[in-house]
Amino acid sequence: MNLDPRKLRTGLGVDVHAFAPGRPLIVGGVNIPHFQGLEGHSDADVLTHAVMDALLGAARAGDIGKLFPPDDPAFEGADSLKLLEHVAAKVRGLGFEIVDVDSVIAAQAPKMTPHRDDMRENLAHAMGIDVDNVGVKATTTERLGYEGREEGITAYATCLLLKTE
Repeated sequence: MNLDPRKLRTGLGVDVHAFAPGRPLIVGGVNIPHFQGLEGHSDADVLTHAVMDALLGAARAGDIGKLFPPDDPAFEGADSLKLLEHVAAKVRGLGFEIVDVDSVIAAQAPKMTPHRDDMRENLAHAMGIDVDNVGVKATTTERLGYEGREEGITAYATCLLLKTE
């Protein structure tokens, strides 16, 4: 394959949410059993938010705060996978193909790895790409920092887009 590197774009997304009592814990579209969830205007899906920002960044289309303002009541409690569907459509509308997405979740607890395959499937479905093109990994911070103190979760995502138009 003769691929023009000028048609490739990479994006990086990072999202952080603090834990909050009385909320479900949604990560990668999976409701994970835990005694607390994440604070946020939408469902606070930290992983899906990082993926959206990676895609928007690669397409030079702003960020999720611009697209889905946190003070807009329309997005209160929003399902982040539905928002990801919208982002994927926007990226395609700008002439890009989503080639690959990779991610890391940093959380001391709860364990994310048992839910990894479901997260990959949810993200792939929302973006309209093959699950083999979506990576999800998890790590602890060895009890260091806010993740290690179990105060919140951070997610990192990177993506590769191909300009098709």
